[in-house]
This record gives sequence, C-alpha cells and structure tokens, in this order.
Amino acid sequence: MRLVMAVASALLLVPAPAQASLAGELDRILADRALDGATIAVDVRDAATGAVLYQRNPGLRVLPASNQKLLTAAAALEILGPGHRFRTSVLTAGDTLYLVGRGDPTMTHQRYDQLAAAVAKAAKRRSARLVADDSWFDRVPLGRDWSWEDEPYGYTAPISALTFAANTRYDTAAVEIRYRGVAGRRPEIRVWPPAAGVRVANRAVTRGSADNVDAVRVHGTANVTVSGSIGAGRSGTALVSVPDPAATAAGIFRAALRRHGMTVVGRTGKGVVPKNARNLAALASPPLTEILRPFLKLSNNGHAEILIKTLAPVRPGSWPAGLTAATAALGRLGVDTRLLTMSDGSGLSRRNWVTVRQVTTLLRAVRGRSWFPAYQAALPVAGDPDPMVGGTLANRMRGTVAAGRVRAKTGTLTGVNALSGYTGGVVFSIIVNGSAGSATAIVDKVATAVAADRIS
Repeated sequence: MRLVMAVASALLLVPAPAQASLAGELDRILADRALDGATIAVDVRDAATGAVLYQRNPGLRVLPASNQKLLTAAAALEILGPGHRFRTSVLTAGDTLYLVGRGDPTMTHQRYDQLAAAVAKAAKRRSARLVADDSWFDRVPLGRDWSWEDEPYGYTAPISALTFAANTRYDTAAVEIRYRGVAGRRPEIRVWPPAAGVRVANRAVTRGSADNVDAVRVHGTANVTVSGSIGAGRSGTALVSVPDPAATAAGIFRAALRRHGMTVVGRTGKGVVPKNARNLAALASPPLTEILRPFLKLSNNGHAEILIKTLAPVRPGSWPAGLTAATAALGRLGVDTRLLTMSDGSGLSRRNWVTVRQVTTLLRAVRGRSWFPAYQAALPVAGDPDPMVGGTLANRMRGTVAAGRVRAKTGTLTGVNALSGYTGGVVFSIIVNGSAGSATAIVDKVATAVAADRIS
C-alpha cells in the first residue's frame, strides 16, 4: 500500500508534457545573459482552475511600474461601479459663476465650449465674475517619489479636481506643443488648447529631415522652451504639463464664455462654491467603462491618480485616503494585501511593491465580476497597430503567435519591465527589476511562448 501511494505521489510531481515543454522554454528564455543580476518574477496560471503552469519567485515583492494600473482600475470599478461618471458643474451666486470640478479627465476644449454654451443659455446676467473650485481633491499636485526631472512632461502632470484634457486621448493637465518645420524660418508653433496661459520661447530650427524637437516647461512657471530641429514640412507634437490645472481649465472656460457672448469681469479667483449657489449647467463624463480604454490602452498616469483621489471616502480626496480604500477593495477581491504596498495609482512611484502572485490572483478574481468584459477589453492587444486597440502593445510581438492573442498591461520604468494579462485561458504576470538594459524583448518572448503553448 505504501509503495502504491509513493508511486502515485511521484506521478503527481511529474509535469504534463505541455507543462514540461512550457517550463523548459521559459527557463531557456529567462537564462538570457541580459538578465544577469536582475530580479525575475513570473507566474503563469490556468485562469479557470488556478493551476500553476510556471512560476519563478511568485511571492517576491517587486516594483510593478504601470502594472499598478491593473490594481487601480479593478479597485475603481469595484468601489465606484462601471457606470460612474465624473461631473463638472457651473453654479451661480449673486454676480459670480463657480466652475466646480470633480476630477473629470475628459474635459477637452470642445467640452468646455459645450459647458459655456449651456451657461450662456441659462444665465440671467450677461456678465459675471468667475471663481474656480477645485476643492473636491486636496491640493497636493504630485505623487510621492515622482522624479523631479519628469515634472515638465505630460506623463507626470499635476493632479487636480478641476482639470482639462489636451486631446481626445484625454491627456490631462498638459498642453500640446504643435510644431511644423518651415523652410528658411524657425518652426511654426501652436499651443493646444488655446487660452491655456502657456508662454513659449521658440529656440528650435528648421534643418535636416529628422524630428529632434524637445519642449520643456521651466520649473514653477508656465514658460516653455522649445529647442532642437525638424525638417521642413514635417510636424510633430510634444506634451508639456501645466503648473496649475485648475487655473488653466478656468482660462479655457473663460475664453469659451466670451465666445458665447458672456463678459467675465475681473481676474479669475479660486474658492469654494457657497451653499446658497444654484445650479446653472453641468456636463457628465462618459461612464468609467469607456474611460478605461484610454486609461489602460495608453497607460494614462493622470487617470490613475484621479481615480485614486476619487476613491477617498472623505473630502477633499487625497492619495493616502484613496490608496487605503483601493487596498481594501483589492482585499475583498481576494488579493492577499499583506505584501502589497500602494504608493500611487499609476506606478510612477518606486514605493509600490507587489508580487506576481498577487497580480495573477487579481486577474483571475475579476473574471467573475460583471464589469470584467470592459476591464479585459481595455487592455492593450499585442501587435494591433490601432492605438485604441493595441495601445502600448501596438508595436510589440507583431508577426508572432501572440499578436491578437495576448491582452496585457505593460509597465516600464528605468530598470523595470513588466507585462501582465491574459492569453488562451491563461493569466500571467512577468516583472523584471534591475536589469542593466531594457528587458522588453525578453518579456515579450515569455508572453509569446505562453501564447504558443496554449494553441499547440
């Protein structure tokens, strides 16, 4: 009897041929000398049963980079609900209009124009003062441990309850510096949205055929210096953050009011809308399930942090309160949060710590939620050139079996490469920390091998 049990136990330890083949292939890929000295964490599991197909350091805490957004999106859907809409309102009291923000990341120039048109139609007065109310969030603009070198750029723009989007990608709290090379002259430069209050010093030149233009905002100011060179007839765009999103949003709205026949007197102020104010007009954002697409496809950092502050159960919303709420929601989804550290929602902070086992646990758990189809659909699709389908994976794994089959969230910081998601009934998480160079190609090979294994 003991012999039979011993043989049975030994048989249980022998992997199935497919598993053995996958394990061998992943071990081979991860033996690349480019990963010497790096921390490698991998977890591949059957999505339905949770059976382990491959693991390496599944319980080791690693920096997730933008894989953090998988956690933020799930927590937001769990707490706010898939139908949550952000709201931007205009209220009136006496001779003053109050522009009140609740964190809507979709307020483009066009949407502020729509709001101004509604106000002009509803207002009894044709002139008024304007006050911006951004009190729904606290006024801590930048996340903990964000690099000071990144402050001028659009991907680390300040977070505010009253904000604006530069474009239909919904890049928040940043302006587009649009430039075009003109033979014999300096490049032409436009700022979008207009009335953003940004001052540009054009130091760029039209020369050669390449695009080497850079736009940098001077710390603590709205002054932007554009330098570098661009070929004649070529054009491009650079995203630059603004120092005060609420002031910029109010400037865009103020200009829109003038276009619709309203006169705004005096300087725009900041304050809190009084209790006796009456509603004049409002715009609601698309539902959260629609915002998920630019958020996850394009890895939008501003969206992540707006969601975190929105999750705070008390006002004004803050990072500490929102992150505590997010962590609790992840715990309710079955994630063991004892080894989880959330320092921001986007993954920019180097104080975020997660294990790949926690990531795959989350990816399995959300499959049972009603909002899962929207969550999965918002993930980048490997090799699809459409930016709103392929997103940050649009140019990766093209021409491989993974193209069109891998749906996953990317993550990149200096020394960090991550990819976590779904393929062929499998959940996977691959996070590499501390590689001497980029590990993107190796991470893609791992995902491709997993995809190939599921169709073999």
